[in-house]
Amino acid sequence: MPDSRSPLSPLANEFYRRIWFASMASNLGGLIQGVGAAWMMASISSSENMVALVQASNTGPIMLFSLIAGAIADSFDRRRVMIASQIFMVTISALLALFAYLDLITPWALLAFTFLIGCGTALNNPSWQASVGDMVPRADLPAAVSLNSMGFNITRSVGPAIGGLIVAAAGAAAAFAVNTLSYFAILYALFRWKPNFPQSTLPREQLGPAISAGLRYVAMSPNLGKVLFRGFVFGLTATSILSLLPIVARDQLAGGPLVYGGLLGAFGIGAILGALYNQRLRDILSSEDIVRASFAGFALATVVTGVSDSIWLAGAALMVAGACWVLALSLFNTVVQLSTPRWVVGRALSLYQTATFGGMATGSWLWGSIAESYGSGHALVASGALMMVGVAIGFFLPMPAFSALDLDPLNRFNEPALKLDIRPRSGPIVIQIDFEIDDVDMPEFLRIMVERRRIRLRDGARNWTLMRDLEKPEIWTETYHVPTWVDYVRHNQRRTKADAEITDRLIELHRGPTKPHVHRMIERQAIPPEDDVFHQSHLDPH
Repeated sequence: MPDSRSPLSPLANEFYRRIWFASMASNLGGLIQGVGAAWMMASISSSENMVALVQASNTGPIMLFSLIAGAIADSFDRRRVMIASQIFMVTISALLALFAYLDLITPWALLAFTFLIGCGTALNNPSWQASVGDMVPRADLPAAVSLNSMGFNITRSVGPAIGGLIVAAAGAAAAFAVNTLSYFAILYALFRWKPNFPQSTLPREQLGPAISAGLRYVAMSPNLGKVLFRGFVFGLTATSILSLLPIVARDQLAGGPLVYGGLLGAFGIGAILGALYNQRLRDILSSEDIVRASFAGFALATVVTGVSDSIWLAGAALMVAGACWVLALSLFNTVVQLSTPRWVVGRALSLYQTATFGGMATGSWLWGSIAESYGSGHALVASGALMMVGVAIGFFLPMPAFSALDLDPLNRFNEPALKLDIRPRSGPIVIQIDFEIDDVDMPEFLRIMVERRRIRLRDGARNWTLMRDLEKPEIWTETYHVPTWVDYVRHNQRRTKADAEITDRLIELHRGPTKPHVHRMIERQAIPPEDDVFHQSHLDPH
């Protein structure tokens, strides 16, 4: 578990502090826009499902495009990616404000605009979240992730109420205009930030292979798989409150946009409290204990909201829900970042977002459909009951503890001098490593090789095999393939200091007079000369 630190310690970093405050301004605008969009849909459509789809149209793009955005975040300058996404969102938001002012908005047009804004968010989020690790030391990362949640929920506690006031006083178009102006704060901060990203000596990985590498890394990392699954379940069930809250405010509590904004504000206040006590809870409870408590607390709050006709009781329940929301999602995010090396962190975070926001988008549609058929109260009670499944899952797939592994690059690999003149794209490359192992060490050797295989495949190797010499049974040969020479170099540069323990133990078990011998070979398809002549004679009419 990380050392206990002040939850505000990352704010001592100038770059992080500046962007954190700018993000608060941008988040405030986004929340005001969200109130305007949700209330406008409730005003121009009588369909509960259409109201819930406002939330789905905003989170759906994150599910659909986040993995591509994660590959972009790991392959390009993250600062430039964030600037491009912010410029795109400010343009779409300005058009939305204009269309609303001219009274040209239809339900489907509103969904289209919120979908496009969600696309900008999908592009921005992996670069922003991965950049947190570029701004603060690793020891401050959990606190920085919690601060991000706290900052968002500080604005959530006042943003919806302000949004409700704006919508009530000047209409949804004014809320959309305020959101347009809010993007300029984060753009200013990003233009002022001058990060010093390490320069790679290798060519940029193409988008397709980069996505495959991210998928492969997460698939070969069991701890990450647990986080993604729990995040999906949490998003699927917890989104019911945020999706159906406009209907609860309008029908169940007989209120207007001010009541809706106040309820969201209560949710935000609870989230701030959850962020403030996040570190203290992590010092005394395990990750799994916090996640189970978050699922159970949110389930109770959802049921109370679904059956309550009191604004005050619903507000108190929403405060509990807000605290559980931050505790769960910030813990998921932190575990992903602490369990992933920097070369793939954007893709790992994007897959986490795909799972969590995919659950939210699915849940928005599911609970909206149930609310349309049976009422919002029944939908909320059903989602609360289903959320208890998230508690039960913990008994079979418990959350991993915070990783204490050193995931910095190992930097032991020196590219060998080659006597063949090959290009970076030459291949396929075959690697064979010979070990001499005593019979007494064979069980330990095989146990370590299981982990070695996982690391090799995770970092890009293919067709990994372990062979034993029939004539010299003490000789074992590890073999794997990579597509090209540059992929082989990249594969070795991905090795972390935590992986060195496996390599060092294998070297200790090796009984040869020298270190294990490495064969680096390039595959070639041999064509017999006579066949080559035969084919040439038939191809050449002369």
